[in-house]
Amino acid sequence: MLILIAEDDELILRTIEHKLIKEGHTVILTRNGKEAIEKISELDLDLVVTDIMMPFASGIEILSAMHTIGKKIPVIVLSSMGQEEVVTDAFDLGASDFMVKPFSPNELLLRIKRLTGK
Repeated sequence: MLILIAEDDELILRTIEHKLIKEGHTVILTRNGKEAIEKISELDLDLVVTDIMMPFASGIEILSAMHTIGKKIPVIVLSSMGQEEVVTDAFDLGASDFMVKPFSPNELLLRIKRLTGK
């Protein structure tokens, strides 16, 4: 399965990458929203895991761009902000799931399996 991770925190990015590769997934890493939108446009992804607060474009902007270009793939949104408005905005724009940081990498894997059936 091809999974894009959009996260500007290097430790979180590498932790997710390690866990997903260990489970046999192929991982594309992006460290800002602009790069994530470019990769989402170019690639045939199975899932996106994105942070909300990132340089150049937020996770909300990524969701909006995906809607605009017609990409209908599962998206798990990560955020250290547990604000109800952010969660609502993410779901309104098509997010499939939302996790508040800090989170368990094992729980992330379970949610990925639930969303993709893989």
